Amino acid sequence: MKIGTIDFGKEPLFLAPMEDVTNKVFRQLCKSYGADLVYTEFVSADALIREIDKTIKKIDIGEDERPIGIQLYGKDIDTMVEAARIAEEVNPDLIDINFGCPVKKIATKGAGAGLLRDIPKMIAITQAVVKAVNKPVTVKTRLGWDESSKNIIEIAERLQDVGIQALTIHGRTRAQMYSGEADWTLIGKVKNNPRISIPIIGNGDVTDPLKAKYFFNNFGVDALMIGRGAIGRPWIFREIKHFLNTGELLPDLSIPEHVELIRDFVHKSIDWLGERRGILHSRRHLAITFKGLDNFRPIKIKMLQAENIQELEAVFNEIKVRWNN
Repeated sequence: MKIGTIDFGKEPLFLAPMEDVTNKVFRQLCKSYGADLVYTEFVSADALIREIDKTIKKIDIGEDERPIGIQLYGKDIDTMVEAARIAEEVNPDLIDINFGCPVKKIATKGAGAGLLRDIPKMIAITQAVVKAVNKPVTVKTRLGWDESSKNIIEIAERLQDVGIQALTIHGRTRAQMYSGEADWTLIGKVKNNPRISIPIIGNGDVTDPLKAKYFFNNFGVDALMIGRGAIGRPWIFREIKHFLNTGELLPDLSIPEHVELIRDFVHKSIDWLGERRGILHSRRHLAITFKGLDNFRPIKIKMLQAENIQELEAVFNEIKVRWNN
């Protein structure tokens, strides 16, 4: 599979762009476990143009993260074009346009998945960005706005026609948000549409090796994108790749291994963001990463309430002692 001149080989796995999740530290961690392509967090075109410090930090990318894409969202053609040109200056491997974010404050203002209600404008934005930059331009979107408007087949054709080089489809509508099951049938129909020649990347409910193999085998997608399945479990990329290559499931991480991985992640997050912000950023991962341990809730609460690294270290040590089997 190729996007532009980037050859990802067979059955590549991509890390989905996620706000407050896919910062530099987490991207590097997922790369170390085998992610073939990573993306920045969502980057507001307006904020990028206004040089908001937090937004500028989002596009701070390193050579050890390549290949990497910067994902932009916005509702105005000129703003998106200017933001794409700014993003291109930091030399990502590709620029992705977000037409899939379902959250209210973005979608109801006409950006993200909100553009599923204005397909002509979606196409106009995409065409303008493609013409404005030299990097490959890709798009991530959903099946449609709601159950009565699943128009992804038409959307895919029109996006391809204006020059995108790959399309990621999340198998839900905007109305579904993240509820219910992803509909991979429609993703497969787009992939098997004889009019479509660009790579199609499937996204939605890729949470374990068995599902990954099923999605590849039954819907013919060129790549899988993993979002929520990687939160707190960056090693999911290694697990899936091993299963695809050997048919064998890797054993679970031991508790000591698990603790050391998350401890390293927290420390690197603190180095990157400072103690307070680094701990706050880590909490989403901490809330999930030890899921499944018996009688863990009291320790989980203590871990999520920790205010400094010393308190977190004490919790990590307690976990190692109590669940070291």
